[in-house]
Amino acid sequence: MAGPRGESLGTSYDLLMFDLDGVVYVDGHAVEHAAESIALAREGGAHIAFITNNASRTPEQVAAHLGELGVAASPGDVVTSSQAAARLLVTAHGEGAPIAVLGTDGLVGALHEAGLEPVQVGDPRAVAVVSGYAPDVRWRVIMQAATLIRNGLPWVATNTDLTLPTDDGLAPGHGLLVRLISEFAEVTPQVAGKPERPLLDETRRRVEGERPLMVGDRLDTDIAGAHEAEVDSLLVMTGVSTLRDLLAAGPEERPTWLGGDLTALSRPGCAAHGEDGRWRAGPWTAGVDDGRLVATGSGSEPADADAWWTTVAAAGWDHLDRTGSPADPGDLTGPG
Repeated sequence: MAGPRGESLGTSYDLLMFDLDGVVYVDGHAVEHAAESIALAREGGAHIAFITNNASRTPEQVAAHLGELGVAASPGDVVTSSQAAARLLVTAHGEGAPIAVLGTDGLVGALHEAGLEPVQVGDPRAVAVVSGYAPDVRWRVIMQAATLIRNGLPWVATNTDLTLPTDDGLAPGHGLLVRLISEFAEVTPQVAGKPERPLLDETRRRVEGERPLMVGDRLDTDIAGAHEAEVDSLLVMTGVSTLRDLLAAGPEERPTWLGGDLTALSRPGCAAHGEDGRWRAGPWTAGVDDGRLVATGSGSEPADADAWWTTVAAAGWDHLDRTGSPADPGDLTGPG
C-alpha cells in the first residue's frame, strides 16, 4: 500500500527510484510524458533517483543526457550498477584493492570513486574481476577474463540483463556475456544490479527518503528487484514488458501498481476488485474464459489505461495461481 503523504503515487512515496531504459528513454530518446511527470513528482516533494543496470556510462554522462531530454538531474541523482558493484568489491577487498575491469569508463569511474584501483584484465595484482556492459571490448580480453575466473579469481557482475531496448527492437545485453562466462568457468558471479538488491540498497544510501517506490518497465529486473529489496513498485508499459509477460508473472514479479506510462504518478494507485470470476477497475471488466483473456469496457482517459492494465493483470494472475498456466491474451492490446 502507498504511504500517508497524499493521494497520488508521486506524493504517497518520498523516494522515487526510476529505471532509465524503457521508462525515461528508449535508445536515448525521451519516452512521452516522462520529463513532465518526473518534474511534477519532484515539485510535489519526492526525492528523485535515476537507477540503471547499464554500467557503461558515468553518473555525469547520464545526468547530462537526461538534461538534454528535459529531465532535471545532477550526477548525485544517478546511481548505477557500477557503483553498487564497487561497493561490493570495496567491502570484500578493502580500499586500494586492484580490480581487473571488463567494462567501460562508467565502471572504471565507479571503482575510482570507491577508492579501488582499476587494472587491466591480466594484471597479476588483480584480486577480483568486475564485468559490465561494454560493446567494444575485444574477444581476446573476454577470453582472458573467463580463464582467470575459471582459475579462481573472484567475479562481480554489474547485471545479468539478457536484453536492452533499442530503436531497432531488443538487443543482446550484458547478461548474455555473463551466461557465456558462467557456463565456461562453471562459476556464478556476485551480481550488483537488479534483480539483486545491492543497487537499490546503494540508492537508499545515496538519496534521501524513507518510503521508496521502484518505477520500472521490466518484470524480471525492476519488479523482481523491488521484491528482493522489500519496496513497493510501479510497472509502466512503455518498455520491454508485454501483456503476455504480465499474464505469466509469478508472485515475485508482480508490481504493487500498474500504469500505462509515468503520468500514473500524478494519480492515485489503481486496484482491481474480484467478484464472480471477474475483475474490475475503472471502466473495465476482465476475466479468463477457457484459457483466453477477455476484457470489456471503454475509456480514453489516462487513468483508464492504468485501470485496464490493472484489471487484466488481476484476472491473469488469478487464473495463473488457480491453474498453473498463464492465460492466452490472443490479439488483445492495451488502450492506445
